[in-house]
Amino acid sequence: MMSRIDIVTAELKVTPKTWLITGVAGFIGSNLLEALLALNQRVIGLDNFSTGFQRNLDEVKTSVTKQQWSQFTFIEGDIREFKDCEAALQGVDYVLHQAALGSVPRSIETPLITNASNIDGFLNMLEAAKKAQVKSFTYAASSSTYGDSAELPKTEGVIGKPLSPEAVTKYVNELYASVYARTYGFKSIGLRYFNVFGKRQDPNGAYAAVIPLWTAAIINGNDVFINGDGETSRDFCFIENTIQMNLLAATAEDEFKDEVYNVALGDRTTLNELYDSICSALATCDVKCDSELTYREFRVGDIRHSQADITKAQQNLGYDPKYKARQGIEQAMPWYCQFFNTDKTS
Repeated sequence: MMSRIDIVTAELKVTPKTWLITGVAGFIGSNLLEALLALNQRVIGLDNFSTGFQRNLDEVKTSVTKQQWSQFTFIEGDIREFKDCEAALQGVDYVLHQAALGSVPRSIETPLITNASNIDGFLNMLEAAKKAQVKSFTYAASSSTYGDSAELPKTEGVIGKPLSPEAVTKYVNELYASVYARTYGFKSIGLRYFNVFGKRQDPNGAYAAVIPLWTAAIINGNDVFINGDGETSRDFCFIENTIQMNLLAATAEDEFKDEVYNVALGDRTTLNELYDSICSALATCDVKCDSELTYREFRVGDIRHSQADITKAQQNLGYDPKYKARQGIEQAMPWYCQFFNTDKTS
């Protein structure tokens, strides 16, 4: 029996659609671009390169055929500019809105910038998509919305108080999406991402996520810093699972829209376990794990444990995550080894 994602991908190959990916030069955006082009879809990409990179687009170009790449149109623009949103939406069927400023620490340091991108930019995209009468609007929500809720696993209907400006902005996105459904009949789907990781996730910069940050440190022989005692746990979700959820959400029946869904594995990995998994995976690239582990204070705005309940996504959308956290890390590490090898020789 074919799975829901098998049915969706088969139908898309037969009847290609036009997709808009905002934040297309970013980590998640570029992986979505690669997946859609491989399915022979037409893709418009919008990005202002605030956190994305041209190198991500260049890498996608080398991974698909010349014909597939010719189906991609890039627009350098900013979601904070309504005219840019309108221009990007011409002739679009499905929207995958990934553009945002993530990172809890970044939002604490720069709340105004985070608000402008995540709320003003989101509302611009939502309004422009409504006017363009697109078939579906899927947006990147966040597990940070759960705030200080102690419930495990996290279910979509129970959230706590926000712990950071980033969490506030992502919750406001959900509120706006719900209001647009009730007021205008424009239904969308929010995807609450839980610690997504994979190839092309930026290992550099002050706001790098934990997996690329530690991977970079280990490959370069630097110390690895763990916030807290290492028993803090997260639900790490490999990028391939995230791509599956975006495709399922974009093509969902109307009855399953005006909803938010957890995008995760439904499992927990402690930071100490994560470090061991990264070291084991890097060993296949002949990288020795000689970095010294340094434990330090817990980070402001962080929660102790996070794990998603993915039942709703499984029942409504047919979500079936194929990759466990350790498997995803094994898939991702060769890319990082190549990335740093190229970086050193260039």
